[in-house]
Amino acid sequence: MVKIGNLTFNQPPIVLAPMEDVTDLAFRLICRQHGADIVYTEFVSSEGLIRDVRQAVEKMRILDEERPIGIQIYGNRVDSMVQAAKIAAAAKPDLLDINYGCPSKHVAGSGAGSGLLKTPELMEQITRAIVNAVDLPVTAKTRLGWCDGEITIVETAKMLESCGIQALTIRGRTRTQKFKGQANWEWIGEAKKAVKIPIIGNGDIITPEDVVRILTVAQCDGAMIGRGAYGNPWVFAQAKHYLATGELLPEPSLEERVEVLLQHLDLSIRYKGERRGSLEMGKHYGNYLKGVHNLKYLKAQLRTLTSYSDISACIQQFLQHSQAEHERLLSTLSA
Repeated sequence: MVKIGNLTFNQPPIVLAPMEDVTDLAFRLICRQHGADIVYTEFVSSEGLIRDVRQAVEKMRILDEERPIGIQIYGNRVDSMVQAAKIAAAAKPDLLDINYGCPSKHVAGSGAGSGLLKTPELMEQITRAIVNAVDLPVTAKTRLGWCDGEITIVETAKMLESCGIQALTIRGRTRTQKFKGQANWEWIGEAKKAVKIPIIGNGDIITPEDVVRILTVAQCDGAMIGRGAYGNPWVFAQAKHYLATGELLPEPSLEERVEVLLQHLDLSIRYKGERRGSLEMGKHYGNYLKGVHNLKYLKAQLRTLTSYSDISACIQQFLQHSQAEHERLLSTLSA
């Protein structure tokens, strides 16, 4: 049994990672419907929140259907992070998460995200101040350290636990690795041994088998999936089934993938409007339709369309034509 704040899970929770420009409301709903135990928002700038910037505030829109959900915030100033935490808490998420892991130049380069690994004293001040300022369970996400020569995750985990966080997600990479190289799950395991709070493992989790492997190698309490969920929300239910039974569920058919893609599109348009919602879906088409012949041509066509009906018709007609061409080719080869 895993307990994070008021949330209790009878088996290791499989969690959707917070991802900028990916984990918006529509995508979170899709992942919850397909078995994600917890979902997180895109990270939200503390400075944006306290200045009431529309894009920052919009990221905190949450619905009861996606619970349990955490709002993730980032920044490098104690006062701003505390104010942002209170604003985020007013949106009534189930968890409040602090981003100590983003490696981007824009975030880490400004001393926020994984940049705070260089200033652990400030990280401690921010964490302790937020825990004391809100009634919500506070969690955090971080990396192994700044670089291979500065693996500080054990000390970081102990410090964050002492500040009162309820769970810690660890990405098995350093800041300098960013998203390259292989995740080191063994170091996640070392942090797990050092603390009593739940540790969620993250990094290189693409398949249900990866979920079982990280839980075994790191002996962590749950797994967080990021890019493995791109165009593949089924991975959560697949992983939970594999954990419970040791058996793999069949991969979704092309028809199932198209059905969920269109459901995702419908939600995106519903919550962002037709033009913006359809345009922002552009990054998802290739993932849902991976393996479809001449996909590049189809994606180019879809980028010119904005209405649900036009996009749906375009996809269906393209796939019907592709199937007809495939059957014609098979007939020719067998003649």
